[in-house]
Amino acid sequence: MAAAEGALSRLRREFHARLCREILGRRGGIASVADRGSKASTAIAAALLDVLEEAGYSPCADPPDAGQTAGSRFIRAVADFLRGAFQARLAHLRPGPWEIIAEGEGGTAISQFDQYQHLEVLQAVAEEHPEVAGQLGHDYLVHPDIVIARRPLSIQDVNAAEAVIGEGNGTARFAPLLARNNPGGRLLLHASVSCKWTIRSDRVQNARAEALNLAKHRKGRMPHFVLVTMEPLPSRLASVAQGTGEIDCVYHAALDELILAARRAAPEREKTMLQRLIDGRRLRDISDLPLDLAV
Repeated sequence: MAAAEGALSRLRREFHARLCREILGRRGGIASVADRGSKASTAIAAALLDVLEEAGYSPCADPPDAGQTAGSRFIRAVADFLRGAFQARLAHLRPGPWEIIAEGEGGTAISQFDQYQHLEVLQAVAEEHPEVAGQLGHDYLVHPDIVIARRPLSIQDVNAAEAVIGEGNGTARFAPLLARNNPGGRLLLHASVSCKWTIRSDRVQNARAEALNLAKHRKGRMPHFVLVTMEPLPSRLASVAQGTGEIDCVYHAALDELILAARRAAPEREKTMLQRLIDGRRLRDISDLPLDLAV
């Protein structure tokens, strides 16, 4: 008897079907995720697309370019995957009233969240005093691609199983998880997800800067900071995955398929790099992300 397919496997298949339907295909015979200027990139990307086709996915007939359109579609696909996997399926591991917000769905500026609400004051001062703005810069105003946050709880929520917090006894007077201590009802930022359809230039290092700013400017716990990408070239994955840990981990949208594609088409140095990233726990599959977010 065949083993029953788990919900996470099904969601991953639906995610890949969506990527192929909306973004991933061929332009001029070259996979749309490839860098045309790199022989290794075009070879691995071609093999990756072949692997996905062999699995039954139909590539996009008219894929968008690797710019803003592809990036926006990728962000929405990742956000919906996380809603289906983390929010809907793992509530028993990480219970709570969660919200997953993608770019363009109501704002993801970190100043909206409890740990970073003081940045609104900095922004107001900078707007009123241009000379101060020149000193502060704007690097603290991070706008993540996707945020995962939880709403504050009432005392009744906390006391659902037993009387953990008594009324008016002075305990737990500052924890922002309690709505009574969070009069603005600000969400608590749990994770920031940076999405890069491909990795093409030093601009991707902005992800490291975002992570450092989340750490430097927070008042409270440090949110998870992760990066999700479809980049096929292992050496470019290494450019953001390796380092001193500003980013929790890099997640590939189709890591199993990339491993097979690399075996078929990658130069030996790229195969070695891919295995090094996996063995070094710097690169994981998109299906690992919901479980890592439950920690």
